[in-house]
Parts: sequence; C-alpha cells; structure tokens
Amino acid sequence: MTQTPQPTLIARLTAEAVGTALLVATVVGSGIMAQRLSPDDVGLQLLENAAATTGALIALILALGPVSGAHFNPVISMVTRLFGGLSTRDTILYSLVQIAGGCIGAMIANVMFELDVVNLSTKDRSSGALWFSEVIATIGLVLIIFCIVRSGRASAVPYAVGVWIGGAYWFTSST
Repeated sequence: MTQTPQPTLIARLTAEAVGTALLVATVVGSGIMAQRLSPDDVGLQLLENAAATTGALIALILALGPVSGAHFNPVISMVTRLFGGLSTRDTILYSLVQIAGGCIGAMIANVMFELDVVNLSTKDRSSGALWFSEVIATIGLVLIIFCIVRSGRASAVPYAVGVWIGGAYWFTSST
C-alpha cells in the first residue's frame, strides 16, 4: 500500500492563505450583501451572514483540509503546535499567511461591492464583553476540533466547525 506524501510547505501555506482569504471574503461580503438586501432588519442580516459563512466554511474545510488542515486561524495553528501537529516554524508561517489572507479577503469583498479597497470599520469593538465573546467562541472552536479529531471522527470536523461558527454568530455579542 502506497502512502500519500504530505503536501509541500508551499502547498500548505497557499491553502491557508487562499482559504483564509476566501473565508474572510465570505464573512465580509455576505455582511455587506445582507445590509443591502435587508437594510431595516438586523436579525435577518445576521441570519444571512451566518448562513453564508456556515456553508462557505464547511466547503473550504472539505476542499483544503487535506492540503493544510484548513486552520484558517492562528489560534488553531498554535493549538495544533501545542499538540505536536505543526513545527514552530510552520506555525509561524501558517499564522503569517492567515493574517495576510484575511487582509486580502477583506479587500476582495470591498472590491466586489465597489467600496474602497481598504475600508476601516468605525464600529467600536473595544468592549470587554465583545472580547470575552471571542474568547468563548474560540475555546468552543478549539474543543470541537480537537475533541472530534481525538475521538476518531475527523471527517465530521468540517460540518461541526461550520455549524459552531454559524451558531456563534447568534450566541456571542461580538458579531
């Protein structure tokens, strides 16, 4: 039986950059579209944004997971490092391309909707409750990924992660 070789570092970094860019483009773009489609209904905007993100995230993890693990988040890469799944060098490189991919994804969404390429939000996100929400959602994400993988059901991770993030849109104040 022939074992499939691990993708090269360049392939893995490309998958992380592209995946993160497409994920952020989805989050930002669906948020813009939701505001345009439902300008007077913030609840419907949230539903539209959460649904788009859930679907795109599942698809991206299914497509790119076999290449890079589909972390798309420096915290996931760091925890993977703690469990011995990535080297320190690869963790740093994954994190750098994820940050770059996220910035590029936001710019892609802005261009698609004919906004300034770089558009800084004026929404205040400095509340302790918002940061606490992000911590709770991230802890849940880490638990879901690593508990499911450890239980031998790694094929369920894309769906569990997508549904968790879609749900987190609704139970966190940071959305």
